[in-house]
Amino acid sequence: MARAFAEIAFTPAVRAAQALAGSARVYDRFLAPEAEPADRLGPEEAAFIAARDGFYQATVSETGWPYVQFRGGPPGFLRVLDDRTIGYADLRGNRQYVSIGNLGGDGRISLILMDYPNRRRLKVMGRARSVDLADDPELVARLAVEGYPGRPERAVLIEIAGLDWNCPAHIPQRLTIAELEAHLAPVRREFTRLEAENAWLRERLAVLEPGAG
Repeated sequence: MARAFAEIAFTPAVRAAQALAGSARVYDRFLAPEAEPADRLGPEEAAFIAARDGFYQATVSETGWPYVQFRGGPPGFLRVLDDRTIGYADLRGNRQYVSIGNLGGDGRISLILMDYPNRRRLKVMGRARSVDLADDPELVARLAVEGYPGRPERAVLIEIAGLDWNCPAHIPQRLTIAELEAHLAPVRREFTRLEAENAWLRERLAVLEPGAG
């Protein structure tokens, strides 16, 4: 964990809970002034984000309730704009606008990006703002994925406040169909080869059987 993320996450109530559990000293070093802030994207984070096909997004309402939803799309639909900013084109959906409504009152946002096959997890905290299509069509077009179905209504831009690479413990290993295909393709090729070999052997056996021909 890095300082920028810890400064946001470790509220007085959290620190009190750590003290009660005996872990406060373990986390003291993350709040030290000399600790790496990690509030900017490096090459590793940028590459990780560009490879994701979805993420979990949390916003908070004016009544204090958190709202979590899954945002999905083709790999790379969440774009890295610079070392402090990421964004995506918000497509028209069921028109509930819970996340957008929440962000209009409180821009604080949290993302969890998962790499299930490699059991990696990146957590992002930041402040988001939405930009309607009518206000900046060029920005929305730049964030939209060409050829992907859906009608972009706005851009969502997130200014990063903190990052954290999370512990892989308890992350299950899961594969999408596309990811599974890389493992199944060699098996399919071997199965096809064995089928052809088996057919050839049956033909040869038929020729060698007494009375054949």
